Amino acid sequence: MKRTMLLSKIYRAVVTEANKEYEGSIEIDKELLEAAGMLTYEQVQIYNVTNGNRFETYIIEGKPGSGTIGVKGAAARLVAVGDILIIATYAVMELSEAENTKPTVVYVDGNNKRINK
Repeated sequence: MKRTMLLSKIYRAVVTEANKEYEGSIEIDKELLEAAGMLTYEQVQIYNVTNGNRFETYIIEGKPGSGTIGVKGAAARLVAVGDILIIATYAVMELSEAENTKPTVVYVDGNNKRINK
């Protein structure tokens, strides 16, 4: 039996850009991507803590150290600059693997800089 498990998340990231005039995606600071183990073009689930909207899109890499969390295209209608997001990836795995997996969680401050918790 396979299970879909949380693989990684960036917790309480702050939207720095909402650009409706773009092809669509979420741009994430490369340093945050690497810390979370997320990949460019990987599908992500986005949970908007500020307004309750939920949506999925794919990742594009942002400039390292920039703190960029830019929601683009149609999804930009679901956020506003300053909104707080949880950005999550999931993986499908066998039950035996799922029972022993722990997600990578990256906590950020109000400037999208990684912090320890």
